[in-house]
Amino acid sequence: MITIRKSDDRGRANHGWLDTHFTFSFADYFDPEHVQFRTLRVMNDDRVAGGGGFPMHPHRDMEIVTYVLEGALEHRDSMGNGSVIKPGDIQYMSAGTGVTHSEANASKTDPVHLYQIWMMPDKSGHKPAYDQRNFTEAEKRGKLRIVASPDGREGSVKIRQDNELYATVLGPGESVKHALKPARHAYVQVARGSVKLNGKALDMGDGAAISAEKAIELTGVKDAEVLLFDLS
Repeated sequence: MITIRKSDDRGRANHGWLDTHFTFSFADYFDPEHVQFRTLRVMNDDRVAGGGGFPMHPHRDMEIVTYVLEGALEHRDSMGNGSVIKPGDIQYMSAGTGVTHSEANASKTDPVHLYQIWMMPDKSGHKPAYDQRNFTEAEKRGKLRIVASPDGREGSVKIRQDNELYATVLGPGESVKHALKPARHAYVQVARGSVKLNGKALDMGDGAAISAEKAIELTGVKDAEVLLFDLS
């Protein structure tokens, strides 16, 4: 079963400096039909104007992954980490027992476009943790590159949940396939471009929740970048 969530059906908030779309209920947006999917809790499609950003704020007991598509995002946190996240980077922060952080557009003039993703942890009370890795476009071109996993295999970011996150870059006609084990689920999010998911059309911003399917096939229609979650 594939349930498509069209881009325009998502929640939206525009604060001037931040234009964001919510796949799942978040902040002042609440939709009882879209609170979370499995342990995938937040999928925010954020565009932050030059000079804009989120001041220091707290989190706890959440696995947070940030994926930048365009521009650069500056990160600071109470663990002492400071970095600039650019396209190709995967940033991971496990909030655990509690952490504060800030995120700001690293440019005063150019926008930054990113996805921020939250997953429920396997248990509460972990010690906060941080990691950041880079995955080149060549690693994702025409293939599914695992970028986050519970075991950190193939150089992926190690997360505290039985989920896997893959990224792919597809040109027109390029295809990738992913087998789903019994009792596993998946979520697909089109970050840019257009694809077909098992023959169904998905455009930029569209997502799809997938259950009771044996395999997933993604085929590029327009140059596309896609995130695929394999979920328990």
